[in-house]
Amino acid sequence: MNKTIMITGANAGIGKDTARQLALIKETEKIYLACRNMIKAQAAKRFLEELTGRNIFEITIMDVSNPSSVKKAVAGLQEPIDALIMNAGGIGGKTPEKLTKEGVTTITAANLLGHVVLVDELLKANKLKKVALFASSEAARGIKQTGMKRPDLQTSSADEFAKVFDGSFFGQKFDAMQVYGVIKYGGTLWMSSMARKYPNIKFISMSPGGTRGTEGMNDLPFVKRILFKYIGMPIFMPLMGLSHKLEKGAQRFVDGINNKSYKSGVFYASKENVLTGPVVDQSLIFQDLNNTQYQDNAYEAIHRFIA
Repeated sequence: MNKTIMITGANAGIGKDTARQLALIKETEKIYLACRNMIKAQAAKRFLEELTGRNIFEITIMDVSNPSSVKKAVAGLQEPIDALIMNAGGIGGKTPEKLTKEGVTTITAANLLGHVVLVDELLKANKLKKVALFASSEAARGIKQTGMKRPDLQTSSADEFAKVFDGSFFGQKFDAMQVYGVIKYGGTLWMSSMARKYPNIKFISMSPGGTRGTEGMNDLPFVKRILFKYIGMPIFMPLMGLSHKLEKGAQRFVDGINNKSYKSGVFYASKENVLTGPVVDQSLIFQDLNNTQYQDNAYEAIHRFIA
């Protein structure tokens, strides 16, 4: 059982409810709430303490889109953690295509680059002991029902993945919703590569599914945000098996780090044509996920942007 756990993006949505659920497990001794905003983190900490009756939450200030912030947070970590849940992400704010000083797009920095730095720094400092979970998405293998296309790379070479991460792959057609799926695809492949490089630690990719009440939709353009957040997600999508409650999405993360039957290097998400219900190995739906060369190419490409 994991006694000490870190959750990125833990002050709201799935991250906060994952912390709540983990705190209700008696074996959990400490939960690090890795957040970029102290005021929001403190509010989340108070809320969780009152709700669970446990004083096991500790705030770690970390902006996963900023590698320097990540490195500082790891350096300040006083003890190793058993489990890491990489939940922070989204569609990159209002300028997802904007390049960071590292040379990746904002959407890549928020979803992937910072988490790669986080895992690397934890491993170098011997501060990650058992399991790392990356919040992936069914968008990484395509969601036909919502118009999110399957990633369509020509060669899946390291050079091509690098162009995905710096945005040049998309040219003038930078649709953040579509780009999000390709970034998650690259991140999922990176995790599978890590599983082979570090066999003593379990690396799991897990989608929370079509989860209502998340913060990720807040960055969408106004009309899309209204359609997704207030009409599609709560009304129509549940009827089609495309959305479930926040607690269900968070439960997938809790199970992901605690369920011993989940295998390292595998991406677990919903069955094809739905975004709810039991999770399955996604390589059964999209075989490219099992390609070890693609996995290593994604690993190499994202590390090109890390000094």
